[in-house]
Amino acid sequence: MDVRIVTIIGAGTMGAGIAQISAQCGWETRIFDTSTKSLKNAISNIDAFWNKGIQIGKTTKIEKEIWNSKLTTHTDLEDALKSTDLVIEAIPEIMELKKNLFSKIEKLVPSHTIMASNTSSLSISEIADATNSPERVIGMHFFNPVPIMKLLELIHHDKCSQETIDSSRLIGLKMGKITILVKDVPGFATSRLGVVLGNEAIRMLAEGVASASDIDTAMVLGYKHPIGPLELSDLVGLDVRKDILSNLALSFSDDHYVPHPLLKNLVDAGHLGMKSGKGIYDWSSGTKVERDDI
Repeated sequence: MDVRIVTIIGAGTMGAGIAQISAQCGWETRIFDTSTKSLKNAISNIDAFWNKGIQIGKTTKIEKEIWNSKLTTHTDLEDALKSTDLVIEAIPEIMELKKNLFSKIEKLVPSHTIMASNTSSLSISEIADATNSPERVIGMHFFNPVPIMKLLELIHHDKCSQETIDSSRLIGLKMGKITILVKDVPGFATSRLGVVLGNEAIRMLAEGVASASDIDTAMVLGYKHPIGPLELSDLVGLDVRKDILSNLALSFSDDHYVPHPLLKNLVDAGHLGMKSGKGIYDWSSGTKVERDDI
C-alpha cells in the first residue's frame, strides 16, 4: 500500500513516539488529541528528541526541518482523518473507549485505510468487531521509546485480511522495525511475558528479597536484559502495567496475573513511574534514584 498520510490518535508518550517515526518516514503525519496541552507536550518531546540527535551528530538541522514540516496537530477528528491511509490509535487501555473510537474512525476514513491499535493487551478481534470492516483492523504494538525500540508486534485476528497483514509488515519495515506476527490472544506475546516478570519483580521488592536496583541488575547482567523489569515498569508506566495485568487476570480467570498490592498502592498514590516523577524509583531529579520509602 502506498502510504502518504498517517493519523495518530492520542498524543501521549506512545502516540508522540509513533508520530515521530512516521514523520521521519516522510509521511504527512497528523496527531489528534482532544487536549491541546497533550498535543503541545507531544510536539515538544519530539522536538527535544530531534535536538538531541543534532547534538550528538545523528540528525541534521535540515532533516529536522523536513520532518517537522510533516507534523500537524488536530483537535477535530474528522479533519485529522480526512484522506488518511493509515490510522494508529494510542489511547488509554479501556476497551469501550477503543470500540467507540474505531466505530467513528471507520465512518470518516477512505475504504482502503488500515485501522491499527497500539493496544498492548486488549482483544483486537473485539475492537475490530466494533466496525463493519474488521478485515482492515490490526494490532500494531510499538514499544517505548518508540524511536529506539526495534520491535513491532503485529496482532492478527480471524477476520483480518492477508492484505492488511502484508501492508502492515511493509509499513513496519519502512519505519525501521522488525515485525513479529502474533495471534490475537490476551496479552499477545510480549505483554503477557513482560508484565508477569515485572509483577514478580515487584513482589520480590515488597518481600525485601533485594533492592530495586539489585533486582534490575540481576536481570541485566544475569539474563542480558537491556533494562531491568522494575525500571522498565517505571518507563512504561505503572498504571499501564496494572491495567494490563488486570485485563489478563480477567481474561484467563487466573489470580496469577492479579497486580501485586504494592503496584496498586503506587498507582493509587499517583506514583506512575517516570512520567509522574515517582514510581518504583524517584525520577524527580531527572535521573533514577533508589527510593527508601517503599
